Amino acid sequence: MEAKASANFIRMSPRKVRLVANEVRGYEFPEAVDLLKNIPKKASGIILKTVMSAAANAKVLSTELEEGALYVKKIYVDAGPAWKRVMPKARGRADRIIRRTSRLTVVLSDE
Repeated sequence: MEAKASANFIRMSPRKVRLVANEVRGYEFPEAVDLLKNIPKKASGIILKTVMSAAANAKVLSTELEEGALYVKKIYVDAGPAWKRVMPKARGRADRIIRRTSRLTVVLSDE
C-alpha cells in the first residue's frame, strides 16, 4: 500500500530542497524522521512536515498499519512557478530577479 503527500509553492529553489530530499530517500519512516530533525537546513523542516503528512495519509488508508513498517519509496522535487521581480540599476536600467519555488512529492510504502 502506498500513501502520498505533496507540498506546493515552497519558497525555496528546487536545488536546495533536493539536497535534503536525496539524503532521506530509501530510509524507513522512523529513521527518516530522526534524520530530518537533525539536518540543519530550512528544507528539512518542510520535508519533515510532508513526510509526516504522508504517514498520516497511510494511517487513514489502513487502520492496522504500523508506522515502523513504512519507508520512503519515492521523494522528488520539481520546479514550481517562478516569481519574476525587477531590481533597479544605474542609468535607468533594470535587472531581473527570479525567485524560484518548488513542488515536493513524498510516497511512503510498506511493501
